[in-house]
Amino acid sequence: MTTGFHRRHILAGAAGLAGGLAMPAVLRAQATVIRWGELLAATHPQVQMVQRISADVKAKSNGRIDIQVFPGGQLGSGKDMMESVSAGALQFTTDGAGALGAFLPALTLVEAPYLWRDAAHLAKVKDAPIFARMNEELASRRGMRMLNVTYYGKRHLTTGSRHVKTPADMVGFKLRVPPVDVFQAMAEAWGARATPIAFPELYLALSQGAVDGQENPLPTIQSGKFFEVQKFLVLTEHIITPRMIIVNDAFWKGLPGADRSLLQAAFDEGAAWQDKELLSQEAGLVDTLKKAGMTVVEPDLEAWRKPVLATVPAKFESRWGKGSFEALKAL
Repeated sequence: MTTGFHRRHILAGAAGLAGGLAMPAVLRAQATVIRWGELLAATHPQVQMVQRISADVKAKSNGRIDIQVFPGGQLGSGKDMMESVSAGALQFTTDGAGALGAFLPALTLVEAPYLWRDAAHLAKVKDAPIFARMNEELASRRGMRMLNVTYYGKRHLTTGSRHVKTPADMVGFKLRVPPVDVFQAMAEAWGARATPIAFPELYLALSQGAVDGQENPLPTIQSGKFFEVQKFLVLTEHIITPRMIIVNDAFWKGLPGADRSLLQAAFDEGAAWQDKELLSQEAGLVDTLKKAGMTVVEPDLEAWRKPVLATVPAKFESRWGKGSFEALKAL
């Protein structure tokens, strides 16, 4: 939850930005301060990516462009920060396609369950015409633009005391999902009771038994220390999540072309580093989580995939567009 202090802090930054834009061009060129809010912990590769971008841009601009990074939900929930970017009170944040669906519902398609085969398949979305159309619509309707698509990882299920191997074991299971209706529909297709909880509140909810389990990629399970409050790791691979670098469109267009080019090059390099780092971490984290005390379950993936694909794409076809799920799956 965003505190009043955080909201005042964001709005003060917006006022400062507005004042900077009113300054003479010769002074304005001296420094550009960019505020970038992140939901995840500073130890997560996504936040480390932003920190690398900040250092790279500062060095290449001789200190003229200063990206200030606020990790760990300091500036509020993911939705709070996206709303601030939309309003121009915050310049950048990073979030998932499903979460962006609160602002442009069609974007939930890009984080649909059992859509992408792997990271390389997901990377093709940035060049897909349907994605370009959604990006322009997001900019025109909500004042935000997606500058990069990054790999966040394969999502898996974790549970507390309840051993789960098939969807039949999920009946009545209270599964924390993000506040995204596509995720909720997926959980319900398994027979679970979908329970939306904001990410910063998730560890406490798990530790207190408010929910029976959650689902996230391995690096998030590790950085969030969910292994401390969850006993089983079920390798369901149900969603490959993309996360987007999101900018206020007016701010982006207001930057000199050379600065946009410098920033975009840093984003591209940072995203490539993060994708590689996350894939590397995923390769070793199953063993790491085993050593941390988790019992790893390798289920029949088809048993998890079948009930979801039988219901979810059809349920959201009118939102996504007829044939859109199949078109992206075939990329």
